Amino acid sequence: MTYNIMIVGVGGQGTLLASRILGKALLDEGYDVKVSEVHGMSQRGGSVVTYVKYGDKVYSPTVEKGEADLILAFEQLEAARWLPYLKPDGKVIVNTQQMDPMPVITGAAEYPDHVIEAIERAGAQVIAEDALSLAVEAGSPKAVNVVLIGLMAKRMQFGKQVWLDALRATVPEKFLEMNLRAFELGYSRS
Repeated sequence: MTYNIMIVGVGGQGTLLASRILGKALLDEGYDVKVSEVHGMSQRGGSVVTYVKYGDKVYSPTVEKGEADLILAFEQLEAARWLPYLKPDGKVIVNTQQMDPMPVITGAAEYPDHVIEAIERAGAQVIAEDALSLAVEAGSPKAVNVVLIGLMAKRMQFGKQVWLDALRATVPEKFLEMNLRAFELGYSRS
Protein backbone atom coordinates (compact mmCIF):
# COMPACT_ATOMS: atom_id res chain seq x y z
CA MET A 1 0.00 0.00 0.00
CA THR A 2 1.31 3.44 -0.92
CA TYR A 3 0.25 6.88 0.23
CA ASN A 4 0.34 9.72 -2.29
CA ILE A 5 0.91 13.39 -1.48
CA MET A 6 1.08 16.32 -3.88
CA ILE A 7 2.72 19.57 -2.83
CA VAL A 8 1.51 22.35 -5.11
CA GLY A 9 2.26 26.03 -5.28
CA VAL A 10 3.84 28.85 -7.18
CA GLY A 11 7.53 29.22 -7.92
CA GLY A 12 9.42 30.79 -5.04
CA GLN A 13 7.06 29.63 -2.27
CA GLY A 14 9.35 26.89 -0.94
CA THR A 15 7.54 23.82 -2.21
CA LEU A 16 10.82 22.03 -2.87
CA LEU A 17 12.09 22.56 0.67
CA ALA A 18 8.74 21.30 1.96
CA SER A 19 9.13 18.13 -0.13
CA ARG A 20 12.65 17.60 1.26
CA ILE A 21 11.40 17.95 4.85
CA LEU A 22 8.55 15.53 4.15
CA GLY A 23 10.85 13.07 2.37
CA LYS A 24 13.36 13.12 5.24
CA ALA A 25 10.63 12.46 7.84
CA LEU A 26 9.26 9.56 5.79
CA LEU A 27 12.71 8.02 5.25
CA ASP A 28 13.44 8.31 8.97
CA GLU A 29 10.21 6.40 9.63
CA GLY A 30 11.53 3.56 7.46
CA TYR A 31 9.36 3.99 4.37
CA ASP A 32 10.37 3.56 0.76
CA VAL A 33 9.98 7.11 -0.61
CA LYS A 34 9.89 8.46 -4.14
CA VAL A 35 9.87 12.21 -4.84
CA SER A 36 9.32 13.72 -8.27
CA GLU A 37 9.52 17.46 -8.84
CA VAL A 38 7.90 19.29 -11.76
CA HIS A 39 9.07 22.88 -11.91
CA GLY A 40 7.08 24.37 -14.79
CA MET A 41 7.63 28.11 -15.11
CA SER A 42 8.67 28.40 -11.49
CA GLN A 43 11.07 31.29 -12.07
CA ARG A 44 8.13 33.37 -13.30
CA GLY A 45 5.69 32.53 -10.55
CA GLY A 46 4.30 29.58 -12.46
CA SER A 47 2.83 26.39 -11.10
CA VAL A 48 5.15 23.98 -9.26
CA VAL A 49 4.16 20.48 -8.17
CA THR A 50 6.03 17.81 -6.26
CA TYR A 51 4.80 14.24 -5.96
CA VAL A 52 5.74 12.37 -2.79
CA LYS A 53 4.85 8.69 -2.62
CA TYR A 54 5.66 6.42 0.28
CA GLY A 55 4.92 2.93 1.53
CA ASP A 56 6.55 -0.45 2.02
CA LYS A 57 7.62 -0.45 -1.64
CA VAL A 58 7.04 2.36 -4.13
CA TYR A 59 7.53 1.67 -7.82
CA SER A 60 6.58 4.94 -9.52
CA PRO A 61 7.41 8.50 -8.49
CA THR A 62 4.39 10.17 -10.08
CA VAL A 63 0.80 10.55 -8.95
CA GLU A 64 -1.93 10.13 -11.56
CA LYS A 65 -5.39 11.71 -11.59
CA GLY A 66 -7.56 10.39 -8.79
CA GLU A 67 -4.62 8.94 -6.80
CA ALA A 68 -3.61 11.67 -4.34
CA ASP A 69 -4.51 11.01 -0.72
CA LEU A 70 -3.51 14.55 0.21
CA ILE A 71 -2.83 17.80 -1.61
CA LEU A 72 -0.77 20.34 0.32
CA ALA A 73 -1.51 23.63 -1.49
CA PHE A 74 0.47 26.81 -0.93
CA GLU A 75 -2.16 28.91 -2.72
CA GLN A 76 -5.91 28.60 -3.38
CA LEU A 77 -5.91 28.52 -7.17
CA GLU A 78 -3.17 25.87 -7.20
CA ALA A 79 -5.35 23.71 -4.93
CA ALA A 80 -8.19 24.02 -7.47
CA ARG A 81 -5.88 23.39 -10.43
CA TRP A 82 -4.67 20.05 -9.04
CA LEU A 83 -7.99 18.90 -7.54
CA PRO A 84 -8.60 16.26 -10.28
CA TYR A 85 -5.61 14.36 -8.86
CA LEU A 86 -7.29 13.93 -5.46
CA LYS A 87 -8.94 10.65 -4.45
CA PRO A 88 -12.68 10.88 -3.77
CA ASP A 89 -12.02 10.69 0.00
CA GLY A 90 -8.83 12.77 -0.14
CA LYS A 91 -7.86 15.84 1.86
CA VAL A 92 -6.68 19.27 0.79
CA ILE A 93 -4.66 21.40 3.18
CA VAL A 94 -4.62 24.87 1.67
CA ASN A 95 -3.12 28.23 2.47
CA THR A 96 -5.84 30.86 2.10
CA GLN A 97 -3.36 33.21 0.40
CA GLN A 98 -4.11 34.31 -3.15
CA MET A 99 -1.25 34.85 -5.60
CA ASP A 100 -2.26 36.33 -8.92
CA PRO A 101 -1.22 34.22 -11.93
CA MET A 102 0.08 35.94 -15.07
CA PRO A 103 -3.35 36.28 -16.78
CA VAL A 104 -4.65 38.13 -13.70
CA ILE A 105 -1.54 40.30 -13.48
CA THR A 106 -1.83 41.29 -17.16
CA GLY A 107 -5.57 41.98 -16.85
CA ALA A 108 -6.60 39.14 -19.18
CA ALA A 109 -8.50 37.36 -16.37
CA GLU A 110 -9.79 37.87 -12.86
CA TYR A 111 -8.91 35.81 -9.82
CA PRO A 112 -12.00 33.67 -9.17
CA ASP A 113 -14.08 34.20 -6.04
CA HIS A 114 -14.84 31.50 -3.46
CA VAL A 115 -12.16 29.03 -4.59
CA ILE A 116 -12.03 27.14 -1.29
CA GLU A 117 -15.82 26.79 -1.21
CA ALA A 118 -15.73 25.38 -4.77
CA ILE A 119 -13.14 22.80 -3.68
CA GLU A 120 -15.39 21.79 -0.78
CA ARG A 121 -18.40 21.53 -3.11
CA ALA A 122 -16.36 19.17 -5.28
CA GLY A 123 -16.29 16.79 -2.31
CA ALA A 124 -12.80 17.31 -0.92
CA GLN A 125 -12.13 17.42 2.80
CA VAL A 126 -10.58 20.89 3.17
CA ILE A 127 -8.41 22.32 5.90
CA ALA A 128 -7.87 26.00 5.12
CA GLU A 129 -5.50 28.19 7.11
CA ASP A 130 -3.96 31.64 6.71
CA ALA A 131 -0.43 30.25 6.66
CA LEU A 132 1.00 33.60 5.54
CA SER A 133 -0.09 35.33 8.76
CA LEU A 134 1.34 32.49 10.82
CA ALA A 135 4.61 32.65 8.87
CA VAL A 136 4.87 36.39 9.52
CA GLU A 137 4.21 35.70 13.21
CA ALA A 138 7.06 33.15 13.13
CA GLY A 139 9.44 35.75 11.71
CA SER A 140 9.25 35.64 7.89
CA PRO A 141 6.58 35.44 5.17
CA LYS A 142 8.87 32.91 3.49
CA ALA A 143 8.06 30.37 6.23
CA VAL A 144 4.62 29.59 4.75
CA ASN A 145 6.02 26.26 3.56
CA VAL A 146 6.99 25.14 7.06
CA VAL A 147 3.69 26.35 8.56
CA LEU A 148 1.94 24.11 6.03
CA ILE A 149 4.26 21.21 6.87
CA GLY A 150 3.22 21.70 10.51
CA LEU A 151 -0.46 21.62 9.56
CA MET A 152 0.09 18.41 7.61
CA ALA A 153 2.30 16.80 10.25
CA LYS A 154 -0.44 17.14 12.88
CA ARG A 155 -2.70 15.04 10.65
CA MET A 156 -0.24 12.23 9.94
CA GLN A 157 0.51 9.17 12.01
CA PHE A 158 4.10 10.07 12.91
CA GLY A 159 5.27 11.55 16.18
CA LYS A 160 6.14 15.23 16.34
CA GLN A 161 9.83 14.53 17.04
CA VAL A 162 10.27 12.94 13.60
CA TRP A 163 9.25 16.22 12.00
CA LEU A 164 11.45 18.33 14.25
CA ASP A 165 14.43 16.08 13.44
CA ALA A 166 13.67 16.37 9.71
CA LEU A 167 13.56 20.17 10.02
CA ARG A 168 16.90 20.23 11.83
CA ALA A 169 18.45 18.02 9.13
CA THR A 170 17.02 19.98 6.20
CA VAL A 171 16.79 23.69 7.07
CA PRO A 172 20.00 25.79 7.10
CA GLU A 173 21.12 26.65 10.65
CA LYS A 174 20.64 30.42 10.25
CA PHE A 175 16.92 29.89 9.47
CA LEU A 176 16.28 26.98 11.82
CA GLU A 177 14.79 28.76 14.86
CA MET A 178 12.37 30.76 12.73
CA ASN A 179 11.30 27.60 10.87
CA LEU A 180 10.84 25.69 14.13
CA ARG A 181 8.50 28.49 15.27
CA ALA A 182 6.65 28.30 11.94
CA PHE A 183 6.27 24.52 12.28
CA GLU A 184 4.92 24.88 15.83
CA LEU A 185 2.37 27.50 14.73
CA GLY A 186 1.10 25.19 11.99
CA TYR A 187 1.21 22.10 14.18
CA SER A 188 -0.79 23.81 16.94
CA ARG A 189 -3.77 24.49 14.62
CA SER A 190 -6.64 22.06 15.08
